[in-house]
Amino acid sequence: MQEITIDNDFRCLLPTLDKDTYEALEANLIKNGCRDALVVWNGFLIDGHNRYEICTKHNIPFVIIEKEFPSREYVLIWIITNQMSRRNLTPMQLSHFRGLHYRADKKIRGSNNQYADKSEKSQNATFHSSTSVRLAKQYKISRDTVLRDAKVSTAIDAIGETSLEAKRMILSGDVDIDKRVLEELSSWPKEEIESAAEAIASGTYEKKKPGSQTKKKVSVDPPPDDIRLWDMAISDITNGFYSEMHKLNADGGIVGLKPLFKSYISALEDLYRYM
Repeated sequence: MQEITIDNDFRCLLPTLDKDTYEALEANLIKNGCRDALVVWNGFLIDGHNRYEICTKHNIPFVIIEKEFPSREYVLIWIITNQMSRRNLTPMQLSHFRGLHYRADKKIRGSNNQYADKSEKSQNATFHSSTSVRLAKQYKISRDTVLRDAKVSTAIDAIGETSLEAKRMILSGDVDIDKRVLEELSSWPKEEIESAAEAIASGTYEKKKPGSQTKKKVSVDPPPDDIRLWDMAISDITNGFYSEMHKLNADGGIVGLKPLFKSYISALEDLYRYM
């Protein structure tokens, strides 16, 4: 049997199952066997971590499917797309996935600029503008939210380098930390990020308000005063929500309505925070 390796970055992209759900999955696998194949890339498990853990524990046979991808970034995008389409995600997980998707896409294209499309070199500006716009349309959020999510995901990954438990707590919502704080944290010195990670993991983290970190602050352009622009932004988000909801109705069911609501609420919250 092919040897399987667990990659922590891939594993952290998967929401942690609660005790009851995990035990139900375990009972099902023991009774019926593992019917769904595990998916691997270059020996790394990229789908089926809970099933693999349970099957290994109880010596349950399983099937492996090997997928080919040009690079690690393509794997990340594949995992993100899988999770976004079938999981109930927290608002923080949604931001992390969207930001990670943007960063992976950016790395595939070889950008040297980390976030802001405005400052791209002229030969790359067209691509990166279209990338942020494309992802904004895909996830039904604003282009600015995509770029802010990139900072959030960068901070979460930086925290994960010090403590995987702290990263898990942020993504699962076990710790109350503001997205705007994470945006700022993405530019903090390494030692301060490590300190924050340790505080989160140990349960001693004290919630901060955006801008409370005096050593590093992220400058944010003031929102426009024209109420018509806010009306257009809200209309775009709402129209996108209704469009997707009508597709669900056309399919004759409400499967996917809950994550759709979460995405809609998250987009409105992002817009509210930018006011």
